[in-house]
Amino acid sequence: MERYGHFINGEWIEAGEVVSVMNKYTGETFGEIYEADEEIVNKAVQNAYDSYETSELSADDRFNIIIKAVTLIEKRKIELAEVLIYEAGKTRKDAVTEIERGISTLRASAEEAKRITGQGVALPNSTDLGKLAFTVRVPVGVVVAITPFNFPFNLTVHKIGPALAAGNAVVLKPAEMTPLIACKLVEIFKEAGLPDGLFNLVNGRGTHTGDYLLKNDLVDMYTFTGSPKVGQLIKSKTGIRKVALELGNNSPNIVHKDVADLKRAAELCVTRGFSNAGQACISVQRIYVHEEVYEQFISYATDFTKSLVPCSEDNPDGDVGPVISEREALRIESWIDEAVQQGAKLVIGGQRKRTQFEPTILADVTQLMRVVCEEVFGPVITIQTYSNIDEVLQKANDSTMGLQVGIFTSNIQIIMKSIRKLKFGGVIVNNVSTYREDAMPYGGVKNSGIGKEGPKYAVLEMTEEKLIVLDA
Repeated sequence: MERYGHFINGEWIEAGEVVSVMNKYTGETFGEIYEADEEIVNKAVQNAYDSYETSELSADDRFNIIIKAVTLIEKRKIELAEVLIYEAGKTRKDAVTEIERGISTLRASAEEAKRITGQGVALPNSTDLGKLAFTVRVPVGVVVAITPFNFPFNLTVHKIGPALAAGNAVVLKPAEMTPLIACKLVEIFKEAGLPDGLFNLVNGRGTHTGDYLLKNDLVDMYTFTGSPKVGQLIKSKTGIRKVALELGNNSPNIVHKDVADLKRAAELCVTRGFSNAGQACISVQRIYVHEEVYEQFISYATDFTKSLVPCSEDNPDGDVGPVISEREALRIESWIDEAVQQGAKLVIGGQRKRTQFEPTILADVTQLMRVVCEEVFGPVITIQTYSNIDEVLQKANDSTMGLQVGIFTSNIQIIMKSIRKLKFGGVIVNNVSTYREDAMPYGGVKNSGIGKEGPKYAVLEMTEEKLIVLDA
């Protein structure tokens, strides 16, 4: 069992209350962390600020350090995946995939270190003769990254990689339920040659350590992935400082009657709805199927669900692992029971054993059921029928969230209308809402967030455009 404190100026500091990190399969203690108090938080931020002011790394330096970290991660891929399995409740294949995705994210971040540019500014007036104007992009300064439990490696490097590539100093607070992988990451960056103080880490709960971070005036930017409720709290407490928020969704997926391959659409909806036990912001949740193909879709989806292999306490080599905690499993169970009582049909699943939840399909649901209008964040998908495309586009938009949406159709007119009408940050055509390439711009509208991730786009968020005017 490993115990981690707080990584400040290249050294571990053990201070604060000890918090247990549980094995999500067994419920037993897997590791421990210390919780940072306000003094430790302020020390970490002050050190990051001082380090940013005194350390100047060239673009080549930043590129080489991040690439060295990539090399070290590649060598330790299996070891790091093992941490994810038990700390986060991942299946083995999902854990390995997450490490591999994180490697790609960091490699793309390294490349962006050499691509940060400004632009020339036209000065068209006759009084501007003899003047030259252009912009440069400069780091924002100290970036606080607050990361979630569901993808504790890849979503962390989505923040750390671009922040360091852009020349910032970072203070990371990982989720208290999955902090161990982040602790290993900060050690890897030290081994890769990153100067002390440019990447500090404080452990603790959001209600304590996270709140202290929000109070510190030396922080220039906050980047957060998590729930809309917490995102709104962060925005309310950070004033006019820069904030990037990647928040929730209750992802709709539309399957029209002219879909080229109905069986493929059903398989994608099921596998992407239940992967990572449904704990992803863009997991398939709401499925709208045209009435002419509804029954066949239900049949395909049920068959695919039956073929999924659940993991067990001593075997992570399955398709669906546990959810993050028994508390969350109980919440999911209560939402399913509530929906059934309100008239939903339980097609398959619905049973819970501690944190392990059966992949569940609910049909005959309505827009007002919590399994539809809120974010389930568990292995539950809902299916409704519809008759015309205008009706279903309206239903898809009927949400306070808008991260990504999927639509399956062969009709180019419907595709073009969907692109115009769907109020989401991403519209995925002939694939599911869960599709994400780590280099692409990723972010939502409405209560799904502010700003974009993806290394190129995150670097823009984490830099300021500064105007330069030269007068001869």
